[in-house]
Amino acid sequence: MKQDANGLALAPLGLFLAIFIGTGAFLTASGTSMAFYQLSATVAILPAIAWALWMGRGKVTEKINIFLRGAGEPGIITMCMIYLLAGGFASVAKSIGGVEATVNLGLSIVPASMVLPGLFVIAAFIATAMGTSMGTIAAIAPIAVGVAAKTDIPSALLMGAVVGGAMFGDNLSMISDTTIAATRTQGCRMSDKFKMNFLIALPAAILTVVILYVFGEGGQVVQSGDYSLIKVLPYIAILVMAVAGMNVFIVLGAGIVLTGIVGFLSVGDFSLLKFSQDIYGGFTGMQEILVLSLLVGGLGELIKYHGGISYIISFIGRITRGTKSTRAGELSISALSVFSDFCTANNTVAIILTGGMAKEIAESHNVDPRRSASLLDIFSCIVQGIIPYGAQVLLAGSISKLSPLEIIGNMHYCFILAAVAILSIMTGFPRVKN
Repeated sequence: MKQDANGLALAPLGLFLAIFIGTGAFLTASGTSMAFYQLSATVAILPAIAWALWMGRGKVTEKINIFLRGAGEPGIITMCMIYLLAGGFASVAKSIGGVEATVNLGLSIVPASMVLPGLFVIAAFIATAMGTSMGTIAAIAPIAVGVAAKTDIPSALLMGAVVGGAMFGDNLSMISDTTIAATRTQGCRMSDKFKMNFLIALPAAILTVVILYVFGEGGQVVQSGDYSLIKVLPYIAILVMAVAGMNVFIVLGAGIVLTGIVGFLSVGDFSLLKFSQDIYGGFTGMQEILVLSLLVGGLGELIKYHGGISYIISFIGRITRGTKSTRAGELSISALSVFSDFCTANNTVAIILTGGMAKEIAESHNVDPRRSASLLDIFSCIVQGIIPYGAQVLLAGSISKLSPLEIIGNMHYCFILAAVAILSIMTGFPRVKN
């Protein structure tokens, strides 16, 4: 049976972060190279899971079943399937020279100084059309990796631009799960929430583009090369399908098939066996983040079972009872979104879990439903983009072979959006019209 609100239920998550980040920081201070690669997050999380299984009332067998239910949650399985398809597509595209051809074509058209803001804008556009940050990262991240090899722009900065753009689109898209969850729980129309969101996200996006331009202004192409247009076709195809709003599974699946066809037509020694081996190689390259996502999903369900989410909701509820200002209500709704996503590592789940309480706070503090839906979505996306165990950062890190913390340090959009959103709450902008 689900237990009452309990702050101690959050401790296993703190233990995981302390082990993972603490070990990396200690090894960095000790002068160890690749410090954050020495301890895998999939191992660092095991003591936290063991603690969560041991704590509280109930039989261990029952809690194991709760853990497995969290690991098998449809959203988690969906992410894992995207990991596999993204890995397969990236592996085959690299094998036939598709990534290199696409990068060479892009660098022949776009100057290196515009690559960073260009990647951000493209990722933002595609994510808004697709409604998924995961599918966008899967499509664009391999190109960013190729650009890093051809220019002197740091790979982490490129990946930060891609993930930031993906989070922008995921937050705004009217077919995104987060938008649907936020508007349904708060009782407002998606178009109204979009308008409210847009007025906050656009200034953050413009500032991000300016910063990325400044960072990339001195960028130079250090290695130029030729390109074959036929090898670029799979990327053009998946971008067109993504912009058309097609399902991410169809986009990535079709991308794998098209890349294979191009390989048969343009690469002499490319065979059906090689094609299958490349796909499997891409699958195995996603093993670590796939396992970690399952483990995080299970841990999140145990935290919820032990009362961790209920504690956050009740704690913020107690704080808000003393004041009835609109600003206090908006800050409370934002805090709900932040802490619940921090615990669940799933922005859609975080919104669903806290939507009811957010609506109560909005009604008692005179917060417009459009405003509460917007804040729920914005702050869940901010946290999702800057936690080292979030699916988006893990996927980008796996494709680019970077530590999640390296990417997080370059997530300029999420940090700027957080500042703009807080400023929006403090100033009451944008004004809500009935």
